[in-house]
Amino acid sequence: MRTQAFAEALAEAEKIITGAPHIASEQDLAEGYDYLAGSIQASLRLAWAYQRDFPYFVASTGPYAKMGLDNPDTLYFHAYLRDDAEYVVTGRRGTTADLSFQVLKGDYSPVEVPDSLSAFDDRAIEIAADGTFELRFGPATPERNYFRLGAGSSMLLVREVYSDWAAERRGTIAIRRADRAGCAPPVTTDPGALAKRYAVAGKILLSRLRTFLAFPEWFYLKEPVNTMTPPRPTPGGLATQFSSAGHYDLGEDQAMIVTVPAAGRQVAPYQGIQLGSMWYVSLDYINHQTSLTADQARIDPDGRMRFVISERDPGVANWLECTGHRRGYVQIRWQRLTRDLTTADGPQVAVVPHADLPGLLPYYEHARVSPAEWRARIAARQAAVAERMLG
Repeated sequence: MRTQAFAEALAEAEKIITGAPHIASEQDLAEGYDYLAGSIQASLRLAWAYQRDFPYFVASTGPYAKMGLDNPDTLYFHAYLRDDAEYVVTGRRGTTADLSFQVLKGDYSPVEVPDSLSAFDDRAIEIAADGTFELRFGPATPERNYFRLGAGSSMLLVREVYSDWAAERRGTIAIRRADRAGCAPPVTTDPGALAKRYAVAGKILLSRLRTFLAFPEWFYLKEPVNTMTPPRPTPGGLATQFSSAGHYDLGEDQAMIVTVPAAGRQVAPYQGIQLGSMWYVSLDYINHQTSLTADQARIDPDGRMRFVISERDPGVANWLECTGHRRGYVQIRWQRLTRDLTTADGPQVAVVPHADLPGLLPYYEHARVSPAEWRARIAARQAAVAERMLG
């Protein structure tokens, strides 16, 4: 059977899901199987996208194939590279808050984060008046819009980040190997080659599951529960990005208030907060408000944003819905920074009785929303994601 290796990997993957240490309910297990389904789809897609001589950008993650506490505000793309070849990347800059590029050596594994050989955002490149650009990556000496591929370069990762889901529009991007223009890859005639693809897909699947169940042990679970770290450079070599991470454990009658200064576009064109499940993936951000950017959030008169994380509806605009997740992860990201952040730029956290929220939120009346306003907020999310996915 040409698919035997993948079938065996699938059986092992199910064991990883059912044996996850955080499973405490039927909801946890059901979400695990949903996570597995998305991982299977992604692994097959990525195995067939392994084309270093005729590369193309593939979506690394998305609403239905999540991994690695994916940012709801980000479109992730990647293409595979050879370190001894030259590649041309062309595109048109959209109006999103950030566009960044990162060259990786190796891949994520359960024991390490891949080396980042180069990372920069679009401020480092020349973009024409009509928004078009052309970059080159290769082994030659760097020059204008040319970036050197270091030894072991294997992947180009591109992130396009929204702050205002309704107003901003994505750009376009494409990649080709410079000396393969007008050529075509050989036609696959060997069934054995496809068997290898299935085997690779199985390896990707198992590595993906094991890696991102191990990640929280490195960056989250060693911190005290119901706290968040001061802002710090995001692990993995991302340029001009800081983050604050934490994990929560809340009872049904409790709420977590996260208070953080609104950095402003002069400091951070993108600032966003999100919740994640114990599977280390984002919660449903289409049909529920489980994330907010600075553009989506309501900023209090004192220049701070106060987010309420709870299962029960507090009736405020900056409610982040737990959607049945008593435990989970919370992360704030700042991107395209113009300066390093300090502890003063970071969040303050308080766990309080849910019933006491009106007296504890200093601008409670300013923060309130009606049920009709809340439905409008959710409808806007649904429409924006649908348009983004088709754009």
